[in-house]
Amino acid sequence: MHVRVASGDITQTETQCVVVNLFQGVVAPAGASGAVDRALSGMLTELIAAGDITGKWGELTLLHTIGRALAAPRVLVAGLGTADEFTIDRVRDLSANIARLLGARRIRDAATITHGAGLRALDAESCAQAIAEGALLGSYRFDAHKQPEEDATRLKTLTIVENDQAKVAPLTRGAERGVIVAEAANFARDLANEPSNVLTPTEFAARAETMAREEGLGCRILDRDECQQMGMGSFLGVAKGSQQPPKFIVLTYRGAGDARPLGLIGKGITFDTGGISIKPAAGMEEMKADMTGGACVVAAMRAIARLRPAVNVTALVPATENMPGGGATKPGDVLRAMNGKTIEVINTDAEGRLVLADALSYAVKLDLSPLVDVATLTAAIGIALGDVAYGVFSNNDALVGRLRASATAAGEKCWEMPMFAEYRDAIKSPVADMRNSGGRNAGAIFAAFFLKEFIDDRPWAHLDIAGVDFVEKEKGVLVKGSSGIPVRTLVNLVLSYAPAAEAS
Repeated sequence: MHVRVASGDITQTETQCVVVNLFQGVVAPAGASGAVDRALSGMLTELIAAGDITGKWGELTLLHTIGRALAAPRVLVAGLGTADEFTIDRVRDLSANIARLLGARRIRDAATITHGAGLRALDAESCAQAIAEGALLGSYRFDAHKQPEEDATRLKTLTIVENDQAKVAPLTRGAERGVIVAEAANFARDLANEPSNVLTPTEFAARAETMAREEGLGCRILDRDECQQMGMGSFLGVAKGSQQPPKFIVLTYRGAGDARPLGLIGKGITFDTGGISIKPAAGMEEMKADMTGGACVVAAMRAIARLRPAVNVTALVPATENMPGGGATKPGDVLRAMNGKTIEVINTDAEGRLVLADALSYAVKLDLSPLVDVATLTAAIGIALGDVAYGVFSNNDALVGRLRASATAAGEKCWEMPMFAEYRDAIKSPVADMRNSGGRNAGAIFAAFFLKEFIDDRPWAHLDIAGVDFVEKEKGVLVKGSSGIPVRTLVNLVLSYAPAAEAS
């Protein structure tokens, strides 16, 4: 979708549909909505008086202009709800709902006014970014393996029309940034929605390498032999059961000279059977998306390359399948990670932490700091937080604060989980330095304490996204399938490390 900003009069904009809005309780539209109402000879006012348009949140009313003094043949009136409840998150979700509705009505070209920009608490640039993000995220579909539908269409062009020339520049900046981060989130969705027979570790690495070449990122793909030479016994222990060769993806962005790079680490299990500790059959098809953490990290690097902040970032993604082949790691085996620590494998289905152990160890070797890892790590986090928020585990309050602010700005909810020292006892093993599974109680916290053994006390945060990575139905910016969470949080986090003037 092409999102652009134009200076002009919404009533004179030639397009298939113009989108205006109305707050709940307003009886006479004002501003741009009022101008459209006047061009329609007071039609909106009449419909409000009749109760056919209420302005309630989520209400979308499509009208035909039928020869009245308006350049567009259709008007969509979007209900904003009450002004005191209207937020940037609502701008984003509203734009998503509008884009889906227009696409369903076979409308390819539309123009909109800037929802929320007239409110004191919301600035024009943020509103434009939210409109662009919502439109692209809400209209996303993954249909790469389906026959084209004869009647299928999507909104192709959305123009934000602004009568005030002074607002055009900030609106343009916001819309451009919104397109970049939304396209990145949709790139992550594309990766995570692919079936695992298509997106093998080799194909995952190839797509990351192609993206890096197109965006000017550094890229290195480590194969099994290189990982073996580096001592990545924990990562390779997971890979032993699969006929697909493992790949370790390394992406680098340099925007700040010799400054110490921030590290983004993503779990890249392209299919998870559970290994010898095999999963139940029901729902196993969703395990094609067990590489969502890695997909989000790769996608965030794409947006970072396009936004070009003055920071350095390195992304690491250990990619492999977890299969119960003849050579697979067995419960009771002991693996040695890159940092020399040994791990008793209690449950081969707790494999994500095993691949991340070597990825975090490698991040330490590369002197990355702070470290942020992203993983669909535990079912336990979904039990704790449901499908609303992802869990954050950290050893650094300042980093948690940055993550919270970054997630809030993205409309992606997170929640800090406890890291009390008493929980560490769960990872003790009688035969190794630690074990990889401690049972059901506090399972997500146990997994975080396991990862903490490999960070060398650097500022670190672990994002367990297993409850929010997959969506069953459409709601606002979310569509069925991969959610793309937390790509936009990661981008915001990286931007927060840029110099203040640039980040603003």
